[in-house]
Amino acid sequence: MYFCGIDIGSLTTKVVIIDEEDIVGYRFTKSGINPRGIILSLYEDTIRGCGIDKKDINFITATGYGRNVATAFFADEKVTEITCHAKGVRKIFPDCHTVIDIGGQDSKAMRLDENGRVRSFAMNDKCAAGSGRFLEVMANALGINIEDMGPLSLKSKNRVAISSTCTVFAESEVVSLIAAEKDKEDIIAGLHDAIATRVSGLAKNVGIEDDVVMTGGVAKNVGMVKSFEEKIGHTIHIPPEPLITGALGAALISREKFLNRKSQEIDCVLDK
Repeated sequence: MYFCGIDIGSLTTKVVIIDEEDIVGYRFTKSGINPRGIILSLYEDTIRGCGIDKKDINFITATGYGRNVATAFFADEKVTEITCHAKGVRKIFPDCHTVIDIGGQDSKAMRLDENGRVRSFAMNDKCAAGSGRFLEVMANALGINIEDMGPLSLKSKNRVAISSTCTVFAESEVVSLIAAEKDKEDIIAGLHDAIATRVSGLAKNVGIEDDVVMTGGVAKNVGMVKSFEEKIGHTIHIPPEPLITGALGAALISREKFLNRKSQEIDCVLDK
């Protein structure tokens, strides 16, 4: 039996297929302006990569900003990304109690109890500061690829303090620092510190307890992870592919819902 989870984020759409035990395959791509087309295309591509057919998928759960679109024509169920991220992370790190997730347009911090349930959470979804989009804008201002920001920041010898938290003002500040001939490495390290300060505030509000796990595309930025560890005073664990934890959690929920439904059907037959 196979089960599917789809996470339709603001920047990236992710699909994960699992069987009764583990991940069978996954894919992700940019969300774009045609969510229905992207969802179907990515889903079909993932299935082909797994060597299975559509009829083999028993249940589909959607999460993320586009979950309503998915359930309108495609998915069996929709669940909030908070719940899905918690479940996905706990599958990979059974001892996780704190999750920091930085997406394309928001950042989240979650505190989990001993059973992996979300005890409390905080989210910044009103401002691009502290999001992946913030780093994209800054990379463009610096004239570098966003993938290079992490390694470059580790070379910093005298990181620059970035005073602006607003993306627009921070971009102007970066342009001024470039004009002042500040080293790019020091500017990038300062940008990482600015984000870490903002998002660590969310984490401290919900309470930080080991193990701490960071998810989302920004978790691939080694400089960003280093800044977070310095701010919160904890080691941060990174999943093998931090982009897919939400979709993984949705797939796990698909499995639970399908098996529960089957169990209820068997109980009904026995009652008769």
